[in-house]
Amino acid sequence: MQLVVILHNIRSTHNVGSILRSCDGFGVEKIYCTGYTPYPTLPDDKRLPHLRNKITKQIHKTALGAETTLQVIQSDEISSVIDRLKSDKFELVALEQSPRAIMLPDYVPPAAQKIALLLGEEVHGTPSELLALCDEILEIPMCGKKESFNVSVATGIALYELVMHGAKQVN
Repeated sequence: MQLVVILHNIRSTHNVGSILRSCDGFGVEKIYCTGYTPYPTLPDDKRLPHLRNKITKQIHKTALGAETTLQVIQSDEISSVIDRLKSDKFELVALEQSPRAIMLPDYVPPAAQKIALLLGEEVHGTPSELLALCDEILEIPMCGKKESFNVSVATGIALYELVMHGAKQVN
């Protein structure tokens, strides 16, 4: 299975670091940091050195080195990332609460098994205009009183389920 993750407008460096660590653990191929999502030091990084170093250090606190083992790509514009992935035949799947959502355990990955998982901003989620571009929207069933998980926790749950579904299809 080819699996990439798009982090769009995630605010917290700690969430980014935790997501990177989960992505490494589940074999994610690439991470796209779009919008204002903080990202670790990249080749040809144009940010001021003191800002770049501060943000990378904060991400490292929860990534614990995963920021150096993954291919991280930064883009201010998510539309170009989505266009590129769709032209490469990735199924764009958002993790979001929506009337259109399929419960995560009920999702059947595409036969080609090329999935781009889109994660949106911590408080407001993924904007409706981006959800409209998605092939599928997945939702994690909730059993307690709270309505949602932290974005980094939700990412780990979703990646586990996607990888397990992919492994079942191969066998």
